[in-house]
Amino acid sequence: MKTARAVELAPEAGAERALRVRLAAAYRIADHLGWSELIYTHISLRVPGPEHHFLINPYGLLFEEITASSLVKIDIDGNKVEDSPYPVNPAGFTIHSALHMNRDDAYCIIHLHTTDGVAVSAQADGLLPLDQHAMLIGGDLAYHDYEGVALDLDERERLVHDIGKKNAMILRNHGTLTIGKNCPDAFLRMYYLERACTMQVRALSGGVKSNMPNQGVPEKTASQGAMAFDGLVGALAWPALLRKLDRIDPSYKH
Repeated sequence: MKTARAVELAPEAGAERALRVRLAAAYRIADHLGWSELIYTHISLRVPGPEHHFLINPYGLLFEEITASSLVKIDIDGNKVEDSPYPVNPAGFTIHSALHMNRDDAYCIIHLHTTDGVAVSAQADGLLPLDQHAMLIGGDLAYHDYEGVALDLDERERLVHDIGKKNAMILRNHGTLTIGKNCPDAFLRMYYLERACTMQVRALSGGVKSNMPNQGVPEKTASQGAMAFDGLVGALAWPALLRKLDRIDPSYKH
C-alpha cells in the first residue's frame, strides 16, 4: 500500500493539546447522542507531521470517561508513540490506520456500531433516498463488504479502494464511518448519516409503500450537501455542541 504524502499545512494544524481537547469533546458528544457501544468503536484524529501519527481512544474506557490526556498516540504500525497505561483496540487500528495512511485529507475518522446504522448496513439496498438527510449525504457514500472482525491488515487496501475519494461509508453488516479534514466536518457527516439510517429504519417499519423523490432530486440534493459538509455547517454546529458539552460536563478537557 502507498503511504500518503506529508501535508504542508494541515487544516487541523495547531498545538497537539488543542487537538486532544477537540477529539475528547467528539467522544463525549458522541456518547451524549447515544452513539457509543461500551468500550468499542472509535474516533481518531491525525496530528500534524510527516509520520502520520494519530490519536485514538484508550481501549477500556467508556466514551464518557475519555479526556484529552487519556487519548493514546500511535503510529501507522499500531505502536504507542508515547507512554500510556492503556492498550489500543487492534480492530480499530486496522480501519483507522488504513485511511489515515492513504488519504491526505483524512484527519478525523469516526466509526460507529449504532443500532440503526448497523440495521441499514444489513439491508441489501443500503441507504435509500427516502429523506433529505439521506439525499444530502448519499452522493458522498461508499460501501465496503464485511470480511470479519477487522484484524487482518490486508483488509486495509480494500477499505481504501472502496471508499475512494468519498467521505462516508457503510461497512456492510458492520456499521458506519465518516472522514473529515477536522472533527466538525467528520462529525456533521456522521450526524446526517446516522439520522438518515434512523429515518429509513422507521420509514420501512411503517408497513406502507415508501414515497420516492422525483427523478433528479437526489442528485440535486447531493450536490447541495457537498457544499454544506465541507466546513460550512460544521463551523456553526460544532461550537454549539461544545457549548452544550461544557454545560453538561467540561471534564473532557483534562
